[in-house]
Amino acid sequence: MEALQVISSATQIISSMVGAVSALDQASRNLDEDPKRIRNLEEFVYDLENLTRGIRQKHVYKLHNPQLDHQIQSLNALIEQLRPNIAKARRIVSRSRIKNLAKVVWSSVAGDPLSKLINTIRDDLNWWLESQRLTQHVQKVIESTAQDVPVRLKIKVEQGWPISSKCHFVRNLLEQEDSHRVILIVGLSGIGKSCLARQVASNPPTKFVGGAVELGFGQWCSRNACNGNKDEYQRRLAKKISNFLVQIGFWKKIRDENTGDLDYVCCILQEALYGKSIVILLDDVWEQDIVERFAKLYDNDCRYLVTTRNEAVCEITEAEKVELSKDDIREISMEILQYHSLLGMEELPGIAETLLERCGHHPLTVAVMGKALRKEVRAEKWEKAITNLSKFATCAPGPVSYVNEKESESTLTIFGSFEFSLEAMPGDSRRLFIALASLSWAEPVPEACLEAVWSVLGEESLFPLIVCKLVEGSLLIKTDMDPLYLVHDMVSLYLASKADDSTEILLNEYSLDETAFICPWLLIFGKENVKKIAEERMEFLFNVLEGKQVVATLEEVIHALMASKSMSELEFSRERFSRILGPRIADLISTDSLSLVAVTTEAITNIFSKSDYCNYFPSLETTGAIKKLTTTLEFCEENPMIQIHILIVLAKLAEFGSPGTVDKVLESIPFNQIAGLLSSSAEKWHESMFTVLNSLTKAGKSNAVERMFASGIEKTLIKLLENGSEVLQHHAIVTLKGFYEVAHTPENDFLQPSNLNVLPWQVRLRLETFVLSDRTVPHFPKPLCFEDLVYKVLDGNKKQVLQAMQDLIPIIEKSADSRVREMILHSPLVDRLSELLQSRHSEHDSIRSESAFLLMKLAFSGGEPCIKKFLDHDIVPELVKMMQCNVEELQDSAYTALHQMLFGNGGILVLDKIFKTGFVDRMVQSVDSKSIKTREVNVHCILDLVELGNRSCLEQMLSLQVVEKLVKLEKITGGSGETIVGFLKGMDKCKHLSMMERRVIKQQVVRKIRASLKGHKLETPILASVDACMSEGLKGASSRYRK
Repeated sequence: MEALQVISSATQIISSMVGAVSALDQASRNLDEDPKRIRNLEEFVYDLENLTRGIRQKHVYKLHNPQLDHQIQSLNALIEQLRPNIAKARRIVSRSRIKNLAKVVWSSVAGDPLSKLINTIRDDLNWWLESQRLTQHVQKVIESTAQDVPVRLKIKVEQGWPISSKCHFVRNLLEQEDSHRVILIVGLSGIGKSCLARQVASNPPTKFVGGAVELGFGQWCSRNACNGNKDEYQRRLAKKISNFLVQIGFWKKIRDENTGDLDYVCCILQEALYGKSIVILLDDVWEQDIVERFAKLYDNDCRYLVTTRNEAVCEITEAEKVELSKDDIREISMEILQYHSLLGMEELPGIAETLLERCGHHPLTVAVMGKALRKEVRAEKWEKAITNLSKFATCAPGPVSYVNEKESESTLTIFGSFEFSLEAMPGDSRRLFIALASLSWAEPVPEACLEAVWSVLGEESLFPLIVCKLVEGSLLIKTDMDPLYLVHDMVSLYLASKADDSTEILLNEYSLDETAFICPWLLIFGKENVKKIAEERMEFLFNVLEGKQVVATLEEVIHALMASKSMSELEFSRERFSRILGPRIADLISTDSLSLVAVTTEAITNIFSKSDYCNYFPSLETTGAIKKLTTTLEFCEENPMIQIHILIVLAKLAEFGSPGTVDKVLESIPFNQIAGLLSSSAEKWHESMFTVLNSLTKAGKSNAVERMFASGIEKTLIKLLENGSEVLQHHAIVTLKGFYEVAHTPENDFLQPSNLNVLPWQVRLRLETFVLSDRTVPHFPKPLCFEDLVYKVLDGNKKQVLQAMQDLIPIIEKSADSRVREMILHSPLVDRLSELLQSRHSEHDSIRSESAFLLMKLAFSGGEPCIKKFLDHDIVPELVKMMQCNVEELQDSAYTALHQMLFGNGGILVLDKIFKTGFVDRMVQSVDSKSIKTREVNVHCILDLVELGNRSCLEQMLSLQVVEKLVKLEKITGGSGETIVGFLKGMDKCKHLSMMERRVIKQQVVRKIRASLKGHKLETPILASVDACMSEGLKGASSRYRK
């Protein structure tokens, strides 16, 4: 964007210079005019220098962008060429008149030097302008070509896996026209089936124009994992295929309403692969019908690489069967050992071949042993490793459950390598690894959970070193972008054999304090049987523990929830915790422990949903909780965080309590204390305080608002409007608007027209109705006059329609009055404006723009009744369509109208319409538009939706890959992350998210940002902006508890 601004400004100046040079050429023999023309050229060059200098200063931190830097350098070069030539021209015309007369005579014989200079200057200027036009033209041609080229999907190759002869064999099968569509790669677990398939698919034959894509299944997607439940198995398989449809770009998002219907999803899969030519890697397949569902798809040129260790899958007859045997891996096992041991061929001890034989050349076993012997060159150490491997393989526990019995011997060898690797590690690493057997490894586990497990076992500060040893030993895999861990399926199988030991260690061997600490984590991230044990243990602990131990448990509940990887995981865990905590809140709040009351209120604010407040808060109304909480509030004046959690609970008590409870809360709450927590020096508490104010306003209405006015809260909020951050201004606007909607604006000097003039236009637009209007209509418009204007809009010519629209504005601005509003809504005006919006003739653009403006005014003044009328006439969809057109004036008008409708009364109806009709999909796709204006208005509208939406809206936008598209936009424009930060700030402004939900979904967004930016030149500056935004949003977060 900055480069475009540079070229636009410079082009205007240089185009003017070309005109000045032409004028100089025409006047080159007018000796009186020459100096004036030269002076004009010098002024143009001076303007160019100022422009270049100003751009450099303004964008000093963006000069890493090559396009921006090239534009500035080209301007500097042009200035350097112009300056000496203009100076020469100045010297020529500054000579005396006599010499100039002589020059005229001489020029007729030898040629005019001034004319030569003029031609040189003109050539330089035209060259620069032409080069810019050529650059833009070439860019458009390349972009047009790129637009028509289909995307070629890619699979990431496995690091440390050499190319074997088997890779070439499988690739040749893919190239053959007469081979089967399905290629089964079978072999022992950990032998490298997936690595081999990825190696082939990372560079598929050129005939597969669509590239290659991987779809992993695993044991999770098997009948055995579903305990024979057919419906659950089909639901899981349908979800996997739905993810695949999104992965190949056929679906923009996962459609929750259809993910459980396997037959429907398979029909869509047939449609999605029609005419496609893709290599599809189906990895770790456990069920035969999975392969059959893909193999029976028709009218495509796709081939399927299938990796499996299930003999039933291998029985598919219509498939090429490629078995990965010991002989196949023998040729690459030495390279694998070198890669993981960090030793060259000449550095390996001679006994290395013996180690490979003992490992059976099994790649996973070789990798584990290689890492255990990393940089070890002493032969005796390798001999001991071989001896120990044999001993551990003999003693290793057999697999708990396994599909192929013939693999048991290999499995014991692999398990033996795990035992050897653990034996070579410090004892702390061994203990942590065994303890991790209680966790479910079906999905990646967050680092915070591993850290919590270790905190029960040892010193917290040692965790990075301990877990690093497990990663180095190939027992844990750490993802590149996120602090998440996963394990190889053979490691998972080994851990399953240690599950009972792990549960015994974590839940029985340590004190009640440690048990209380770890139970919340096991309830979220444990295996299914462990979750049940943890839930029962937590219920028991709440009944027998002392206050200090309950405090630790509740704190860990909060921290465990914050580690949730997704909103669905958070919601599922939150419900389980609320069932445990809900029935006990009255007893917990009634205790004499200040710390227990404080952490209980914090847990309530983070865990409870609206339904929880309705179900469990009635018990607080009859137990003296209000008095207890207000008393506690008096003893914690030095701890704002505790004050805030107590205030939130009191406010929610009023919001969900009886009228008598509302009165008690309003009488008990110290409103002066609330005003203090809203001061500019207490910014990190502001978000929570706005929650308190909104709940109290909703519950106490005018009574609550009058108390707030009396305590100076309104004055404090207006100060935040004047000097607060963007997010604080938003919350202050929403809160003040709520005040003025339920109570008359008090007669004070805090909010006056003079104050509005110094506020941003968005603030003025949303508050001026409460200041500039007395909400009455002193001069009711004559019906005849209004009818005449409507008649002109209906049947007048273009000029009459535009004039009538202008005359209607004063009437529409009075539609806050019910009489005026009803008159408008019962007239054909809205219907006519809807028709005018739909006109597609360019000569009607001004009428369409004016129609959008009138609708904006009507929405602003008339509120929800007008919005409902708009929805009946499909005006919202028309405005969304207008934002996609190529006329900038119409796009701006449409967005401005839609913005006002969203933020006005009844905006929630507009929001629902956009999401239910799928128009949010169109907005998200428009982020990729070539038109700068189209991208701009749609991005603005998306940020509005983030600000106003709820959890469901945000999840829907994330499923549409809106974050990835915004990152792509930043890459294209060479931005600094402003749009992405705006997305995060929109979530900070959203009042429909709890603090816990906001934190989890922001972490999810940041993970997407990091993944999309990985390796890009803008990764560092954009992530710096994102990290700064995240740090600002976490100012009020509580510190982590540790024993």
